[in-house]
Amino acid sequence: MSDVPKMSKKRFIAGAVCPACSELDKIQMWDEDGVPHRECVACGYADTLDERGNSVPRELATRVNVSALKPKTADPKVQAVQFFPNPKLKKPTE
Repeated sequence: MSDVPKMSKKRFIAGAVCPACSELDKIQMWDEDGVPHRECVACGYADTLDERGNSVPRELATRVNVSALKPKTADPKVQAVQFFPNPKLKKPTE
């Protein structure tokens, strides 16, 4: 047998409103291996639905879960500053 995932035809859902751009009748739905997916053809919004029909959003890209494309290099114009304690501000010892 082949290991190609089964994908059904994409179909438009009448009366569906896109949650991102609020366009009417622009949502396509299809199943991949029994998992329902939907996508807006107007704005490109896409998500997956769970067994109850609720949206399973993709993880938002943050600085933690997105790998940096190239490592940051130090700016040559920036200099580190070191602070020294002011000896005149010492508390008097008794």
